[in-house]
Amino acid sequence: MTHRRFVNQVVIVTGAAQGMGASHVRGFAREGAIVLAGDVNDAAGQELADELGGSVHYRHLDVTRAESWDDIVAQAVGLGPVTALVNNAGVVGFGSLHDRDQGTWSRVVAVNQTGTWLGMASVTEAMKEHRRGAIVNVSSSRGLTGRANMNAYVGSKWAVRGMTKAAALELGEFGIRVNSIHPGPIRTPMLGGREQHLPTQALQRLGEPEEVTQAVLFLASDDASYITGAELAVDGGQTLGPNTAAGS
Repeated sequence: MTHRRFVNQVVIVTGAAQGMGASHVRGFAREGAIVLAGDVNDAAGQELADELGGSVHYRHLDVTRAESWDDIVAQAVGLGPVTALVNNAGVVGFGSLHDRDQGTWSRVVAVNQTGTWLGMASVTEAMKEHRRGAIVNVSSSRGLTGRANMNAYVGSKWAVRGMTKAAALELGEFGIRVNSIHPGPIRTPMLGGREQHLPTQALQRLGEPEEVTQAVLFLASDDASYITGAELAVDGGQTLGPNTAAGS
């Protein structure tokens, strides 16, 4: 039987109701974890928990609110040692600088950046108690590059990358590792059919959520015990730049 890496360990996954988040929940559950799946989509989140059974518990979580984080962390601690947090919740926003759309800006930054910061700040005391833990912050390939008309999204994902490195330095003495993962175009509802740039990247296909999950599981596990402050691109080579040989 394959060794399961998270037996009797409690893991919190945000943005867990669908897409990559749901894939991460499945992956952790498959490897023996007790999973707290947090989201604001209560119907889809509860459906996932019901499907996967007793080791997965859905909880409403608004990542932009500190009290919501306090609730889910308290529930997690009641189930056992909290060894991993996956800050997966995220939203996308479009608009040129000329639009000066403060509503989109505030929403994207609140979820992607503030939500990640609150998650790290809320879970670390529980991890310090056991002097171990792993935080995986889901940034984006756009947290390594830029893109026009996505200023709020790109800025928030670069911020996640920077906060990851700052937290890794702060928390290392407590045995807590913090890394960021940078997915490229993945087959999820968030992609919304925007696939026009795929022919220009090295691997000319969409990634699957499970391919990102495998990287998340690695960074959260003891297999990555000497890795912290790192950034792992799971992007089909998108951040390498355009593949000028494609189609030639």
